[in-house]
Amino acid sequence: TAFFHGDLDEEVYMTPPPGLCRPEEKLVCRLHKSLYGLTPRNWFSKFSKAIKVTGFTQSLSDHSLFVRVKDSSITAILIYVDDML
Repeated sequence: TAFFHGDLDEEVYMTPPPGLCRPEEKLVCRLHKSLYGLTPRNWFSKFSKAIKVTGFTQSLSDHSLFVRVKDSSITAILIYVDDML
């Protein structure tokens, strides 16, 4: 899924899942990519930046709507989860 390609804007650490380490070890893992709880926000942020570079503007009334006017044509992209309409 596209969600797991979202970059993290901050350092995020987590405890390893049960069974990965011995209980007496006090280890944490630093994430390099998003996990389930963070993925939608991070993916949308990455997508927004990428689409704006191509000339689209984000709607002020609906942040999931991106519009580009070029010459006499209008292109609109609506994002729902990780689908584009």
